[in-house]
Formats: sequence, C-alpha cells, structure tokens
Amino acid sequence: MSGSVGIIVLVVGVGVVVLAADAFVDGLLAVALALGIAPFVLSVALSGFETENLAAGIAANARGLPGAAAGTFLGGVTFLALGVPGLGGLIAPIPVELPIRFAVWTAIAPLPLFAFAVSGHLSRLDGGLLVVWSVVALAGLAQSGRDLLVAEDEEERVQRPGLKLLVGLALLTGGGWMIGEGLRTTVRQLGVPQTLLGNTALAATVEAEELARFAVPARRGRPEIGLGNIAGTVVHFAALNAGIIALIKPLTLGSQTTRFYLPVAVASPAILAAVIVIRKRLGRIEGAVLTGLYVVYVAVAIAVST
Repeated sequence: MSGSVGIIVLVVGVGVVVLAADAFVDGLLAVALALGIAPFVLSVALSGFETENLAAGIAANARGLPGAAAGTFLGGVTFLALGVPGLGGLIAPIPVELPIRFAVWTAIAPLPLFAFAVSGHLSRLDGGLLVVWSVVALAGLAQSGRDLLVAEDEEERVQRPGLKLLVGLALLTGGGWMIGEGLRTTVRQLGVPQTLLGNTALAATVEAEELARFAVPARRGRPEIGLGNIAGTVVHFAALNAGIIALIKPLTLGSQTTRFYLPVAVASPAILAAVIVIRKRLGRIEGAVLTGLYVVYVAVAIAVST
C-alpha cells in the first residue's frame, strides 16, 4: 500500500469509526434496557474483546518479533489508560460517579502480568494463569457497576437493538482496522524499530477507535460506558490477550520491555484510577495531564530505542 493510499484509508476509517460509535451506543443502551442490566456491564464484557489487537500480537510473535507482540498489549494498555481518557477529557469533559471498587479493579488488573513478565519470559503456564485472571478481573469490574441502570424513560426505544449493537461492533472493528492499516503504512516507511513500533504506533493505531468509544458515550451523557470500555479493554489486553499469545507461543521479552514498557503499562491504569478517585472527573485539566504523560511516554520510548 502506497503512502497516499494509506492516508485515504486512514481518513475513511476515521469516518466509519465515528458513525459506528453512535450505532454501538444506541444498540448497547437498548440491549441493556431490554435485559434489565447496566450498559456499563455490557461495555466491560463486550468492548474489550478486540480480535484485531490479539491477531496482531499473535502474528508478530509467530514471525519472531516478540517485542512488537508484547507491545500490542503493553503499549495498548498505556494508550488506553493515558492517551484515550486524556484526549477524551479534552474533547468531552465528564464527571465520574463510578464506585471506588471500579478504580481498584482497574488499577490491579495488570499486576499479575507484571509478576509473570518481569523475569523476561512469559511461559504457557503464565499464559494460562493470565487467562484465568482475566475472567476474575472482568467479573469484578462488571460487578462494580451492576447498579448503574438506565431508566426506561431516559432512552428511546431502538428497533432490533441486538442487530444494531453487532453492526456497531463490526463497523468499529472494520474502521479500526482501516485506521491501523493507514497509519502503519505511513509509519512503516520511516523504519521504526520493532519494539518501539509495537509499543507506540502499532498499539495506538490498532486502538484508535477507542477514542470514539469513549467520547461518543460521554457526549451523550453516558460516561460510564466509555470508562467501562477502557477498563474492560485494559483487562483484556493485560490478561486475556497476553495470556493467549503466550499460550500459543511463549514470549521472550527484552530489557527495554521489562525495564520500561512493562512498568509503564502497569502504572498507567493506576494513574487513571487515582485521577478518577481523587478528582472525580475527567475534565480538560485532567485530560491535559494524562495526554501530557502519554506524550512523555512516547518521547522516552523514542529516546531509549535510539
């Protein structure tokens, strides 16, 4: 794919993602209303399972690029915990009224990954334990927001809500793939090292649609859906995706990964959780701080890779 075609694909992908986010939110709210459960719970359970990120990690590891493979979940967690809420807070400031236990589950989700990966190796046993932990953590997150129900008179009835939810998810996935392909084509021409690429450009491009998943519900007065999506995806990446990748082929992690990318990925959700608990909002000040931290992370990542 040429550079000009990559830019076109990128622009089209952004448009698809923005439209798909609205359809996803409509379907999510309607399905939750029909089932009598909180949209937050569905967001935690469904939004985080992203086949494109998992596929990218499996493929990179199979091709002998463990640094890039680890970057899909480590860099993904960092981008989700700092970049997405940071930019989201700048675009659509929101109050945060989620229980403290939500913040606790968000903060502790990556800890088992750190314990297993700090040695520089993720075995199949480690991978299996991470998959089990993902189930526990997702259940804890969902339980933390189960009381956040939507009153029936607050939402319009949506025809075929399940179909709209699935279509929204499918379009988000397709649009996210287009964004990722467009950006990766541009970045590839710059000759970026594989570990740096995996933890910054690859992670951010694969997850670019997360910004729409966060900002659109926030603008529609349902900020807990966006936050639930972030937290649920953090669990999927730091536990489920990392575990599945290691189960398929054990991962050997380099010193840059264990000394920089891994600690940052573990600390980032804790920073977000602290902001949620202490500030009880994600406004433009909080957004600027989180975005600034992500910019510093990218700058340091470039510095340690050169």
